Amino acid sequence: MEHDNTENNPADWLKAELEDTLDEDFELEMSEPALSLELRQMFKQAHSDTIDRRVYFTELLRLQSELIKLQDWVAKTKQKIVVIFEGRDSAGKGGVIKRITQRLNPRIVRVVALPAPSDREKTQWYFQRYVPHLPAGGEIVLFDRSWYNRAGVERVMEFATPHQVEDFFHDVPEFERMLIRSDIKVIKYWFSITDEEQQLRFLMRIHDPMKQWKLSPMDLQSRVRWEQYTKAKEDMFARTSIPEAPWYIVKGNDKKRARLNCIDHLLGLLPYEPVPHEEITLPERVFNPHYEREILPEELFVPEKY
Repeated sequence: MEHDNTENNPADWLKAELEDTLDEDFELEMSEPALSLELRQMFKQAHSDTIDRRVYFTELLRLQSELIKLQDWVAKTKQKIVVIFEGRDSAGKGGVIKRITQRLNPRIVRVVALPAPSDREKTQWYFQRYVPHLPAGGEIVLFDRSWYNRAGVERVMEFATPHQVEDFFHDVPEFERMLIRSDIKVIKYWFSITDEEQQLRFLMRIHDPMKQWKLSPMDLQSRVRWEQYTKAKEDMFARTSIPEAPWYIVKGNDKKRARLNCIDHLLGLLPYEPVPHEEITLPERVFNPHYEREILPEELFVPEKY
């Protein structure tokens, strides 16, 4: 019987992982016939100096292996960590969250992406619907948008009154200090892209049938109100970047660099250490000479089309 040596040779394992992974460049080339050649060229020209694909995946895999060490340390030491991801629509928040969680245990590292508040939730204390999702000991929670909706979309689209917005700015520093006093580490990232880059990404989504679901009426309005969002963002930074939980800005025009930079920075903020593990050995299979495997009906099996 031949044995797969990739698990014994890190270089072979890395090569196999690189060959097994597709990124947006491949997706762009091989799919979406509706995507015009002109739009493809615009995308390539705008990102002509992007990081080399092999370098990107090599670094991503290295950082993901460190995230596994972080996960083990969080679980063992019962850390409680909140990471907030904010930014303009299409800024790349979802992409970095996907790469962070890709190889981690969803019981330890989970994503919270809340929908618009219900009528009942609108009558509650503003932070109330976020509190049940905060981490217990041994958990990391990644908020794909957060209570900062009030400082951004709710303010710009006038879903919140000026008085409600002002109350939020008054309350949020103390709310986050309360979390920190409860031994919850709060980390806040803002993904920053240019006006031109957002326009290009929206055009890609409009003309890409596989990504049109990502566009909502609110996203389209964010183009119209670009300058209002800019002013709201600057006000938010000025009033909510506290020493205990400062804002960190990730330059997001290059998605690949943004992902690597964000993950690397996140790892650098936390004093994790390798956790010793007992050596894992596969137990021997128990064979019963009198056991006969039951023949299952054919209709239970998924048809093998491929």
